[in-house]
Amino acid sequence: MAKLVELAKFKVPLGSQEIELHQIDHAEGGMSLLRVRIREGKRFTIFDIDPATARQWAKSMQDWADSQVTSA
Repeated sequence: MAKLVELAKFKVPLGSQEIELHQIDHAEGGMSLLRVRIREGKRFTIFDIDPATARQWAKSMQDWADSQVTSA
């Protein structure tokens, strides 16, 4: 059985999707994974990703967010 630890939960202002992030620790002592759970109404999309993929995804998102900053 896997142990889930909630890391974050938030709602997207446009579209009202609910996003949850959990750490998954498998009882067998396997690698910890990051579960990304996106809820849109009654539909769920779930990704279980490894640390390297999470790092790549986070960097891509951060790069995009940084490019959206406008100078005043």
